[in-house]
Amino acid sequence: MGSTEVQAKAGSDVINEPSQALPIASAEDAAKNAHASFKDSFSYSSYLRLEQLLGAQAPLTEAHDETLFIAIHHVQEVWMSLIIKELAAATEHLAKHEFDPAMKMLSRVSRAQEQMSNAWEVLKTMTPADYLMFRHAFGKASGFQSWQYRSVEFLLGNRQRYMLKPFAEQPEHHARLSALIDAPSIYDVSLSLLAERGLLAPAALRSKFDDVPVANAAVLAAWVAVYRNTESHWDLYYLAEKLVDVEDNFRRWRFNHVTTVERLIGYKPGSGGTAGVAYLRKVLDVVLFPELWQVRTEL
Repeated sequence: MGSTEVQAKAGSDVINEPSQALPIASAEDAAKNAHASFKDSFSYSSYLRLEQLLGAQAPLTEAHDETLFIAIHHVQEVWMSLIIKELAAATEHLAKHEFDPAMKMLSRVSRAQEQMSNAWEVLKTMTPADYLMFRHAFGKASGFQSWQYRSVEFLLGNRQRYMLKPFAEQPEHHARLSALIDAPSIYDVSLSLLAERGLLAPAALRSKFDDVPVANAAVLAAWVAVYRNTESHWDLYYLAEKLVDVEDNFRRWRFNHVTTVERLIGYKPGSGGTAGVAYLRKVLDVVLFPELWQVRTEL
């Protein structure tokens, strides 16, 4: 009986056997024949601009650990560039009521923050004696002057005008940060969504955005309503938890940072002119989304 007849008799119960795959080159042979000319295309190195990237690791001294110090701060800045892009895009999507892409972006921010926190663990392998071998070389340079870090803070809502001062001689960065400090943060946009749903009076929304977050009883009541009826407000509830994830990871990064700095310099003044660890410990008290933490007590 031919195969056609078998299929006709069995009908839909017949499962055709998969055809035998055509022979292919072995993995080793394929590797041997991998692309070797890139005249008409990018190579791995040229696409990632590795020469420029690695060339930026330019120690000022012969100290062995200075390369580590530079590499860790490069890693932090690269992750921050991604976080800035994702936070800005998530804010735009939320303003358009596009929750799904915003949630994906906030998840990515959280994962990137975890990588940033882990980077401090590598830097902690450097001792105070190692650090002193090159600390003098970079003068007044400090993470306090990172415009990307300030961008992250501003996007999350922690803003004060004095934070712009270190960028007075960098017009491009000063202008960029000034624009952020006067625009709604991702939390301000989130609160606008509460108002649009009738959960928060519009009068409770901020009209000026250049200040640190301050807890608001009306905002807390609105979030309590969301958390007590998650089925009706699932998108807002999910957004709230994503924001808590971001702040949770931001706190971890800050704590790991201040611990690392204390291990290296103790309570010496910071190179950028701050009080060093004393300043960083004070910053730990800043709460970005205060009502989202208070709501746990109210439930």
